[in-house]
Amino acid sequence: MSATVPAAADDGLNRRMITVSIMLATVIQALDGTIANVALPHMQGSLSASQDQITWVLTSFIVAAAIATPLTGWLCDRFGQKNIFLTSVAGFTIASVLCGLAGSLTEIVVARLLQGLFGAALVPLSQATLLDINPREKHGSAMAVWGMGVMIGPILGPTLGGWLTDSYNWRWVFFINVPIGAIAFYGIWRYIKQADAPRKMQFDAFGFATLSLAIGALQMLLDRGEQNDWFNSTETWVEAVILALSFAYFIAHTATRPAGKSFFDYRLLRNANYVSGLLFIFVVGVVLFATRALTPTMLQGLMGYPAKIAGLVTAPSGIGTMLAMMFVGRLVGKVDLRLLLGGGFLITAFSLWQMSRYTLVLSQSDIVWPGVIQGLGLGLVFVPLSAATFATLSPELRAEGTAIYSLIRNIGSSIGIALVQTLLVRNTQTAHASLTEHITSSNPALLDNLATPQAAAALNNEITRQASMIAYVDDFWLMFMLTLCVIPLLVLVRPPANNAPPDTAHAAID
Repeated sequence: MSATVPAAADDGLNRRMITVSIMLATVIQALDGTIANVALPHMQGSLSASQDQITWVLTSFIVAAAIATPLTGWLCDRFGQKNIFLTSVAGFTIASVLCGLAGSLTEIVVARLLQGLFGAALVPLSQATLLDINPREKHGSAMAVWGMGVMIGPILGPTLGGWLTDSYNWRWVFFINVPIGAIAFYGIWRYIKQADAPRKMQFDAFGFATLSLAIGALQMLLDRGEQNDWFNSTETWVEAVILALSFAYFIAHTATRPAGKSFFDYRLLRNANYVSGLLFIFVVGVVLFATRALTPTMLQGLMGYPAKIAGLVTAPSGIGTMLAMMFVGRLVGKVDLRLLLGGGFLITAFSLWQMSRYTLVLSQSDIVWPGVIQGLGLGLVFVPLSAATFATLSPELRAEGTAIYSLIRNIGSSIGIALVQTLLVRNTQTAHASLTEHITSSNPALLDNLATPQAAAALNNEITRQASMIAYVDDFWLMFMLTLCVIPLLVLVRPPANNAPPDTAHAAID
């Protein structure tokens, strides 16, 4: 990483061009985490894959990105931040082309693995670069821009993916990355200057191998756990054992390595703001990101919404996020960050309370407005949290710090999604059993309507719909309670002092 002085006023144009370029790269990476979801049924038929096999299109991307993310800090230290950025954008774009051209399941899974590997560094590098090219007093606004790219991608992914799939075919879900990636590559190549020579830090192969095994096993366990009936499956037990052993070896190994020779820099854990930020972004991933996985499936599975319409009524939550981020970016540094975070969590809790009152009879506005409110809350949380986490972190630790930050957020999101999906399935079964207890011989009017098999099947379908709705409401209620429980933890956040020394490091600008 480079150590230079903050950008001068006449560097404003270059700073804006760098911002646009790196955010385009961030958006396509964030977008690809969800854009392929709605196209899976079309891929399944085209590639002659079973429903179980086609899910590897998603799993391969998630696992590869999770494993490669911790490498970001070492790669930047070894080869330079600009070079890694260019390689990541080029590799991700080429892998996107390979995904679109795939003619078999094996080909698309391999291409998605490459997408995950090359794309892993894009989000943490964009965050580190924005912090580097902006002086400390503008970090709030910079994190607002970064947050919009990170959050809008997953929100718009299902909508854009549904439109491209319906209007053209599923291959355009990947081809859409090519022009965006080309523009991002040119902007990064043209406007970012590699200032200093890399330090060539020693690579800790054993540390990386054990951490990769642990992360890969965790992601596989979370992604396939519900499908495998969790610990009733041998696969889940194998993944859990690999996770426990690999992570134990990683902790023991890295804790005993000399400074500068460990894969994980323990200086990060000495920064109280950074550690608190990791805790909160994990909770944000569990509580806030998980709820976004519930609404689309509820609309399509219970209320018969087509994928395109479901995407349109959930997309306005992104508007709320953008408005909040544009607004809160100007307040960071002027208002106590704990007040902003507390306000964001309270607004989010209110939206989840609204969702916990859902029924099977909902208008589109009943879906749109709680989503917009939740987007506002998420925006108020995301920006000040990012600013507070890195406010006092040494510039040479930013690349590794942002990589770990993104990794923890993704792990939290994976755990949250696995949690709500598991509870959804189990609570549906519980509610179904409870509802069927009321169908007894003491209710002759009801039994008279079960004279034919068709009537019995129709009644069972309706009971299943009602049970599923109860399970969705239970999930929203749980997320509401967890969000309220997070608020007292704000005492752990220590906002940076107003007299903190000015930032004196940024990525070089031509």
